[in-house]
Amino acid sequence: MKYLNFEFNDDIGTITFNDDDRRNCLSTALLEELLICFDKLNQKNARVIIIRANPGSKVWSSGFNIKELPHPGNDPLSYNNALEKALRAIQEFPAPVIAMIEGSVWGGACELAFTSDILIGTPTATFAITPAKIGVPYNSSGIIHFLNIVGINIAKEMFFTAQPISASKAENLGILNHLVTADELEEFTFKMAKQISANSPLSIRVVKKQINTLAAADPLTPDTFEMIQDLRREAYESEDYLEGLKAFIQKRPARFTGK
Repeated sequence: MKYLNFEFNDDIGTITFNDDDRRNCLSTALLEELLICFDKLNQKNARVIIIRANPGSKVWSSGFNIKELPHPGNDPLSYNNALEKALRAIQEFPAPVIAMIEGSVWGGACELAFTSDILIGTPTATFAITPAKIGVPYNSSGIIHFLNIVGINIAKEMFFTAQPISASKAENLGILNHLVTADELEEFTFKMAKQISANSPLSIRVVKKQINTLAAADPLTPDTFEMIQDLRREAYESEDYLEGLKAFIQKRPARFTGK
C-alpha cells in the first residue's frame, strides 16, 4: 500500500498513516486503502483495530484533502464520499477500533477519530474541526458524532471558532479515554488491545452495535431532514464556499462575505 502500513498480529490489526509529506491528509486514495484494510481485517476476524500515525508524528492527520472538494453546487460530504464510507466502516466494524493519537488532528480526521470506539492520546494531541474556515457545510451525521462525544455547547464552540482544543481539555471532556506520555503510548495502547482481544468477541460485537444504535436513536423527521439539506445546499452553492477553496489553494486568508 502507498499511503498506509498494515499489520495483523495476535488478533490485533494495526493501520498506520504513512503519508507524512502530505501530513496524512485523508485523500480519496488513502481512504480507499483504509477501506481495503478494514475488509481484510474483517476477513481475518480481527478482535481489535488500532489506527495510528508514524511514531513521533506532529500531525496525526490534517483531515480531508481540500483539493479534492467538489466545485460549488455539489455536496462536499455526500453519502458515498470516501470519508463517509470510512466512517461507516469504523462504526460497523464488529470489533473495537482504537485511535492512537500523537500529534494534531484536523477537520475530517477529527470526526474519524471521534467515530472510533476508544481514543488514547499524548500531550501533543489536539483536535480542531475546521469547515468554517473554508465555507463547508458539515453534514448531519458528522454533527451527530460530535454531539454524542462533546455535547451541544462544546460542539458549537469547536465548529464556530475552528480552533484546536488541547489534549488536557480533550481528556476532561471525555474525548480522550486516556492521556499518556509519548513514551508510554504504544505500550499502553497495545496492552489495552490485548485485554480487549482476550474477551468474548461476540459479546463485544453485540454491545458495540447496541451502543451505536442507542446513541443514534433520535431519528430526524423527513421534514427536518429536508430542511437541513436545504440549509447545507445554500452553503455549498455559495460564494463563500468558492472563496474558501480559492483561499486555501492560494494560501491566503479567506475573505468571506456571507453570500
